[in-house]
Formats: sequence, structure tokens, C-alpha cells
Amino acid sequence: MRVFTRIVETGSFSEAGRRLHMTASAVGKMVGRIETRLGVRLIERSTRRLSLTDAGQLYHDRCFEILQEMDDLDNVIASGGAEISGTIRISASVGYGIYELEPLLPEFWAQHPKVTIDLSLSDEVVDLYLERTDLAFRVGTLSVSNLVATKLGRSPRIIVGSPDYLARHGVPRTIAELDAHNCLGFNFRRSVASWPLEENGRAIDRAVSGNFLANSGEGVRRMAVHGVGLARIGQFHAAEDIKAGRLVRVLEGAAPRQFEEVFAVHTGGPSMSPRLRTFLDFVTPRLRASLACD
Repeated sequence: MRVFTRIVETGSFSEAGRRLHMTASAVGKMVGRIETRLGVRLIERSTRRLSLTDAGQLYHDRCFEILQEMDDLDNVIASGGAEISGTIRISASVGYGIYELEPLLPEFWAQHPKVTIDLSLSDEVVDLYLERTDLAFRVGTLSVSNLVATKLGRSPRIIVGSPDYLARHGVPRTIAELDAHNCLGFNFRRSVASWPLEENGRAIDRAVSGNFLANSGEGVRRMAVHGVGLARIGQFHAAEDIKAGRLVRVLEGAAPRQFEEVFAVHTGGPSMSPRLRTFLDFVTPRLRASLACD
């Protein structure tokens, strides 16, 4: 199972073998024996790439969960069951990780000092299985998957600009005035060059343009603070800047309370590791309370 999951992780028999100190031939033969025993093909092989069949994806997902359970059991036995330990691999968007999740970690470590948090911040959606990630915090609509999702709340989206930028370019009072402003955006494949707004009680998608695109809300926030243009970002992103006077909300009437849902997603279910369950039990009420205050 470890060999198979490492093949999927690396996308290569030879690289999996190198990391496991095995030859590529030995790795290939091991997969062949698994497929013969199960009577199904798990991996489609070509000269350019490897891809999982439907049966291979199912086998990989369950192997990943079983291996996690085995590692957790080892940790529990080794520690005498007295204290949780080990590593929790977490993925979060840059802004949510910095402003909502990271401030909670010192208090968690005060209670559970033997747990290691392996935190990766990216606004790209990662594959929890392929990236060997235990838990992800996601803002926005979830795609259909076999992951377990816990809703934490809703995050308001707001439009902001720096006092310096607004002094130089004016405060937009109507949606039409956005045409004269530098509207900062995102370069995700899923992003669109428009902002959902409201005019005379009617919802519209207003096309906007600007000279800066980023792959994270944090990058857009920083440019807005530097006076480059207007930004439409999550309120948790801008809350400290607004409080400090570095950013100002604009077009509140045309940008009503729009929200994106926030979820904690993870693999497994009843088989969740004790350390992951402990971490979720700790952060979930605190993150929900923070979102409820927005």
C-alpha cells in the first residue's frame, strides 16, 4: 500500500522506487501482483504519464486512509496513549491561514505540544489525497467529492481602497464610476473579470479591469494597501487594515452583504485520527465565532 500511494504521489514508478530505495522494476512487479490478485487494472500506463483507473482511485483513497490509521496507531502505542502526537498536514488559503488559523496555533500547542502542524498556504485548491494532506480550509463553493466537509460559517466580501488611492482618484459613488478605477483581480482559471453588484435592487455582474492580477487574496490586499487600486476581498482579509485606517470600504450600497461559505474538509470519517479530531474540536468553535463576528 505504501508503494502504491507513493507511485500516485510521484506519478512515476522510478521516482517512487528511488524514494523507497527500490528499483523501478521491483515497484512495477509489486503493482502487477496487486492487480493480478484483485483482477482489475489500477494504473493505466503510457510512455508519457500514469493515470489511475476508477478502481485505482478507490484503492488509493482507502490505502491512504488505512496507512494513516496505522501511523496513528503506532504513535498512540509509542506514547503509551497518554498524549496525542504526530503531524497534521493542513492546507488553507493564504489570507484565511494568516488571519484566522495561524493566531489559534499557539494556544493549541500550549495544550498539545507534541503535535506538529505542517501548514501550506495557497489559494489553489489542492488534492488532499495526492498532496498527502489531512485537512483543508476552503472558502467558496465546494466541488462534489468524497471528502467530509464541516461548514464553519460565511465570509462577507467587500470592496476597499486605500485613503491615498481614493484621494488621488476619487471615491466611487456609483457602479458606473468603476470604469474610471483600477480594479485589482485574480488570475485563477476559475476567476472572471467581473464583480457581482447590485443596482436599483437588481443583481448584476459588472465587468471590471485593472493592471494587477494575483493568485491570492493576500496579494490583492497588499496592492490595495499600497494604493494601487480597488480590491474586492474577504472581510477577514481587510479587517485589520480597515481598523488601522489603511483601507476604506466603498460602494457599500452597491455591494450588499455578499458571502462565501467557509468549510473544513478532510478525508475519512469515523476513521479520523485522534490528533486530527482533537485539532478540529479545538479550532472549529473558535473559527465559527470569528466568522460570526464579521
